[in-house]
Amino acid sequence: MQPTATVLVYSDDSNTREQVRLATGRRPAPDVPVVEFLECATQAAVLKELDRGGIDVCVLDGEAVPMGGMGLCRQIKDEVFDCPPVLLLIGRPQDAWLATWSRAESAVTLPVEPVEFAAALASLLREKKALNA
Repeated sequence: MQPTATVLVYSDDSNTREQVRLATGRRPAPDVPVVEFLECATQAAVLKELDRGGIDVCVLDGEAVPMGGMGLCRQIKDEVFDCPPVLLLIGRPQDAWLATWSRAESAVTLPVEPVEFAAALASLLREKKALNA
């Protein structure tokens, strides 16, 4: 893994994208790289960035409109070779089974709770680092 980790954040809501940035800070944990964010507000932008490559983790908003993060997650898991791990933002804890259906590696509820979110993101970055070692 490079000295920085690139995290793609998908949401049509700029406030949700900001919550993700603020919860992460410069890095979600001391043992993971500094994070650089790549923000996308549309499905097309996400697909374009994934085609370019270099994404370490995707954070997808399950409540995004018109295409929710769960459907987008399932799509990229089917269509993107070597798809990065996905952290899904879900509206309520009961939606966790839908996150499993979408094949997301992790899920946290909205609004973003900083400690829970940072721990989930750091865990995915550690797994990515271990796979690349």
